[in-house]
Amino acid sequence: MRRAAALLTAAALLLAACGSDGGSTDTSEPNDAPDADVTTTVAGSPGIGATAQSGNLVTVHYTGTLLDGSEFGTSVGGEPLQFTIDTGQMIQGFNDAVIGMAPGETKTITLPPEEAYQDYQDDLVIEVTLDQVPEGTEAGDQLMSPAGQVVTVVEVTDEFAVVDTNHPLAGETLVFEITLVSIDA
Repeated sequence: MRRAAALLTAAALLLAACGSDGGSTDTSEPNDAPDADVTTTVAGSPGIGATAQSGNLVTVHYTGTLLDGSEFGTSVGGEPLQFTIDTGQMIQGFNDAVIGMAPGETKTITLPPEEAYQDYQDDLVIEVTLDQVPEGTEAGDQLMSPAGQVVTVVEVTDEFAVVDTNHPLAGETLVFEITLVSIDA
């Protein structure tokens, strides 16, 4: 009898620690506001109690959209994205949003430019000599700089090329839906 009471007490404590009242474990919240942070915890998530922390290698699925709803990137339906938290691999706002998430959890975040790819900067549009771009380069082409940065060719003349080194999403507010797939220590 005491053993049964102890097991019931332990089960109640475990349910309380997991935030459950013993009913459904789905804690979905409606997304009424377009820029509201919404968190959904999926029932039966692996790693209950484990949350993503600085230094963890995490695997996520994401969909990125602009405020007008146009999609600029997604991993859904393909390979998930893997990165190590707080190592500079991701934009700061995305990195910070994953901290504290549990596997199976989904979060929608809205990042202003300063938490994403910064404001557009006119001084990052520069002239380069033609020998610094591939032959046949035309306005509108996107090239990879020696530093691994995507740049956009704005104009090509007989003497030089004008290159925009701003990130293509600079100045944009970004909305990401992120689902944490797994945490690897």
